[in-house]
Amino acid sequence: MIAVTQLNTDEILRYMGCPSEKADEALRGQVEACIRELLSVIRPRWSWRESALAFEAGGVRLESGLLLPGEDLSAHLTGCNRAAVFCATLGAEADALVRRAERLDMAKALTLDCCASAAIEAVCDQIEAELQEKFPGCFFPFRYSPGYGDLPLGVQSPLLELLDAPRRVGLCATDSDLLTPRKSVTAILGVAQGALEQKKRSCLGCPAQGSCQYRKAGGHCGIS
Repeated sequence: MIAVTQLNTDEILRYMGCPSEKADEALRGQVEACIRELLSVIRPRWSWRESALAFEAGGVRLESGLLLPGEDLSAHLTGCNRAAVFCATLGAEADALVRRAERLDMAKALTLDCCASAAIEAVCDQIEAELQEKFPGCFFPFRYSPGYGDLPLGVQSPLLELLDAPRRVGLCATDSDLLTPRKSVTAILGVAQGALEQKKRSCLGCPAQGSCQYRKAGGHCGIS
């Protein structure tokens, strides 16, 4: 079972664009209050599926037949012969909490939104650790999500269909390929038999940072 019982205040301040050393006690108190409020309502859920990988000129194909296009994911998964494909969500309750705050206090809404971003990241970290235990002796690059690099958001819906996510966890994609509930993630975790080159994960290192739909919507793809 995935559960989030605490969040890092300094990490949330980073999401808010405030260096931790510049945050006064009032701001820290606001963040800590929002953490408590958010953690009281979220209901993390997730689904996953193992898949063999086939590398093609146009990208990486899962054994289901779904092609994940682009050169960046292919390079990222070099050395992997399998992958764990997963999705995760905080649930609709997190979105509703932020929306209610937006009607009354935008500063609080921003803080709650950043808390939720940190929470879905924490959920994904737990999932990644749990999945790695299912492949003893294997090696893993960092999880990779649609919207990062040249992997398009258009694969969201077929990934959710592959994972039976609408039925199992209540997770869908909009016509513009953003996930709903909003604080949700789809990801591919490569699985390799041998050691892999360590790679850094960062929005700053992402080739799509200038056109990222997640960043334009005030979110992120879940890998950074």
